[in-house]
Amino acid sequence: MTRNILAPLTLGLVLLFLIGPFIIIVAASFSAGETLAFPPQGFSFKWIAKVFTVESFRQSFGTSLFLAIGGTLAALILGIPAAYAMSRYRLPGAETVRFMVSLPIVVPGIVVGLALLRYFVIPAGVPILLALFLAHTALILPYAVRVVSASLANLRSDMEEAAVILGASRIGAFVRVVLPNIRGGILAAFILGFVTSFNQVPVSLFLSGPGVRTLPIDMLGYMEIVFDPSIAALSSLLAFLSIGIVLLAERFLGFSRYV
Repeated sequence: MTRNILAPLTLGLVLLFLIGPFIIIVAASFSAGETLAFPPQGFSFKWIAKVFTVESFRQSFGTSLFLAIGGTLAALILGIPAAYAMSRYRLPGAETVRFMVSLPIVVPGIVVGLALLRYFVIPAGVPILLALFLAHTALILPYAVRVVSASLANLRSDMEEAAVILGASRIGAFVRVVLPNIRGGILAAFILGFVTSFNQVPVSLFLSGPGVRTLPIDMLGYMEIVFDPSIAALSSLLAFLSIGIVLLAERFLGFSRYV
């Protein structure tokens, strides 16, 4: 009897710990009060509406969208050939390369951001937007390589060999046989990279500058000046956007098979 009660109780506490902060933020975003507080003071949609009127939010959203889409595409352009080479050929030092590619995940983002700022951006005079683009591409690259590699591992190599025997070139076989059969993994890698880049904070914090800030960094700066529920409203919208993207990916791509 005790075991039957303990298991669901433990599960409920874990879910409360994980979902509790999200519920608080969502509730606070519908507050009618003038300051961010919980429990909310009344009910209103005014802070949801205000999010769309703040000019800095619109600009930083555009920057984050550009970095998320552009950085993910660049990471896939680099990561797909790398994953293919490591999956199909016995390359010398392949494990070392695999480890090096994984470093942006292993190393804390604050360290990566500080190192890029001190030893790359400042000495070379790299523009802020270009520095952010390169940094986000580097951060997404490990996810692209890992997800595409998992998709390639489930693809029979003899399909490609059959295409070559029938007269296709290696590049033709890759384009006509391999890519169509791993498109689910590529789309999963794109979605994972997009969400990771869009919500990136530590590296963006070091590399953002005057006039060029990502949305999470702009939200941090906004909270230093204003403490109204609009930040909770924007956080809720972003959370629902991320959840919606992941749910759609799971529904149509089987997202959990690749990550």
